[in-house]
This record gives sequence, C-alpha cells and structure tokens, in this order.
Amino acid sequence: MIVISPAKRLSDKACDIILNATTPAFDKEANLLAKQLAELNASDLTRLMGVSDSIAKLNVERFKSWGNSKKEERRAIFQFEGDVFKHLDAKNLDNDDIAYMNQRLRILSGIYGLLRPSDEMNPYRLEMGTKHNFGDSKNLYDFWGDKIAKQIKIETKGSILFNLASEEYFSSIKKYTGPLKVIDFKFLSVSSGKERVIGVIAKRARGEMARFLIENRIEDTKGIENFSSMGFKFKEFENNTFIFVTS
Repeated sequence: MIVISPAKRLSDKACDIILNATTPAFDKEANLLAKQLAELNASDLTRLMGVSDSIAKLNVERFKSWGNSKKEERRAIFQFEGDVFKHLDAKNLDNDDIAYMNQRLRILSGIYGLLRPSDEMNPYRLEMGTKHNFGDSKNLYDFWGDKIAKQIKIETKGSILFNLASEEYFSSIKKYTGPLKVIDFKFLSVSSGKERVIGVIAKRARGEMARFLIENRIEDTKGIENFSSMGFKFKEFENNTFIFVTS
C-alpha cells in the first residue's frame, strides 16, 4: 500500500464520473471532529490554524454546514490540489490504473484519519499537527491513536507500506505499523554543490513516485530504482529508504 499526505489547497471542480463513490472508514469520527470544530469562531480558527481571516471564515462555514450538502462532497483524490496530487495527476490515469490506485493508495487525513481515493469527503482544513484538545484527546495524534494503522493493515494487500507522506502525517501511524515493512523515499537536489531536500521539489517527486508505483504495479522493492521522473536518478537503497538525486 502507498500512503500520501493531504493538501491544503482544494479544487472546486467535480471530476467524479470515473470513480464510484465510497464512504470514509472513519466517517463517524470525522463528523465528531467537525461538530467540535463548528463550535469555534473565525478568530479561534485563525489562532488555531495560523491562517488568514478569509480562510478561517471559509472553514467556519464548512464545519457548521458539515454533511448538509451532498454537492460539497466529492471524491478525495480529485478534491486535493497540492503538488503531490498535481504530479500524481489521477484524472489522466486510465481506468485500469484508477481501479488499481483505489485499491493501493491511501491519503492520511487530520479529520478523516484515512481516505481512499474514491471516498466522498467534505471540504476542510485541519492539519494533523494542529495543537488543540479534541474531547479527551490532547491533539489529533492522541485522538487517532492506533486506529489509522489498524485500518491500513485491514485494507492492505501484501506486507509492504510505501511511505510517501510527510513526517507530520506519517507520525500518526509510525509507531503502529508493525509487522508491515515500511519503505521510505528521499528525494535530494544538488544546490551549491551540496545534496539536500528542497521541499517543493520533494513534494512533486512524491506525486511522481506514487504515479510510477501505480502505473507499474509495483508491490515490492523490485523496479523502484528505475524511477527517473523530473531528472531523478537512483543513488542508493539504505535503511529501507530509496534515495534519488537530481541536479
């Protein structure tokens, strides 16, 4: 299975005709969190999320109207718009690839816990690292506990988990992944003669890698070294981490 992080940017365009809708595994938990967040005002959300007044007001309305309009619910894979999703470019996969993606790809989420590409989700903004008490939980990591990891183990086919998520999101399952074998990825760029991770390039590369794994039906470590998108070249496999470098 492949796990990725969600994106802050969301699309307002529907693109659902090629993927039948499903319900998130943790829909009840998402509704509970949304209900708690609906009690906050725009000033609270500005302070809590570190966002602008306009984004805070938008999300106040989202939480208050949560689940009231089916028009707002769209497939998760087509709703997120960040760099990872743009480079995964799911809307341009063929039908067989989309069906395979729906089996093998999962999106970690602060409010939904875990999303299949086909899951209908309400638009939202809630980072996994948000510092706030949710009921008796001191934060979202505490709220989710081992639930997300357990669901991944139920849904996964095989024993390998390809981690293309950020540290913020993968931390929600990291200590609960056993006995799955976690394969990590590091994308380095050469800058001023030194190899280092450049955030925006690494995000794009994670999307490209997710697409590569899907299109090539890769379910173990064989063939991953052939990844070459964005000029990346395989450097080494060390400590269960594939390292790629681009100039």
